Amino acid sequence: MAAASELDGPTLGPASGRPPTALVVLLHGLGADGHDLIGLAHEWAPLLPDAAFLSPHAPFPCDMAPFGRQWFSLQERTASAILAGIQVAAPILDAWLDSQLARLGLTDDRLALVGFSQGTMMALYTAPRRPRASDGARPAEPAPAPATRTPRVRLVSALLEPTRVTNSAELRDALLRAGAISITVADAAVAAAAPEPRALPRGYWQEQSFLARLHVHVLVPDDAVGHVRDVLDRFGAAGAETFVQDAERIPEETA
Repeated sequence: MAAASELDGPTLGPASGRPPTALVVLLHGLGADGHDLIGLAHEWAPLLPDAAFLSPHAPFPCDMAPFGRQWFSLQERTASAILAGIQVAAPILDAWLDSQLARLGLTDDRLALVGFSQGTMMALYTAPRRPRASDGARPAEPAPAPATRTPRVRLVSALLEPTRVTNSAELRDALLRAGAISITVADAAVAAAAPEPRALPRGYWQEQSFLARLHVHVLVPDDAVGHVRDVLDRFGAAGAETFVQDAERIPEETA
């Protein structure tokens, strides 16, 4: 098994030249490596000038190609096999995140995990299980053991008419303000013709209109579902076409 100290990959320091006040970690997908996503850091650095960006290579060689890395195997694509693989990789990622935060003098509230494909699965599994300190103070007395956390999230999906979405950046920003964790948008015509929905190109998150009906999928905390639905309704989602689906609850774990 790979050790946390063995994780490495390309990095980008703060654009400001000052010590970092935030850490953004980019987690690549199956068969890629850290170089696959580090380009995002150059795009985001002007917006996050005091953030450091790290894009680690996954700990294991890809077993489906003669190159690239993987967080876990996808030779068997059952839910139980995928979960088992994630549970092997998660402690490695967790320990590495601890070491990087300590190195930079940062805490979890200054950490953002960004993933693509398999890296997204790692981010969604790992992030809710990490401690979220409100400040850097050490408690004067021993703190009680943390309660088992079972974060509840929902997937809100809607079909939007293009005539109501005249500014895609406005839609994105409104959903984020409403509490969205992640947003996926797919052209309805493309999605209908493909075995799996395909996300629209990056350029669609600009101040422009869409040309076809859109499937919008928003991952959101349970207590923000109403706010997200209000935004989608404002952008033309008919009530009958908007539905809420419970995302899988994170299983309880024991030490």
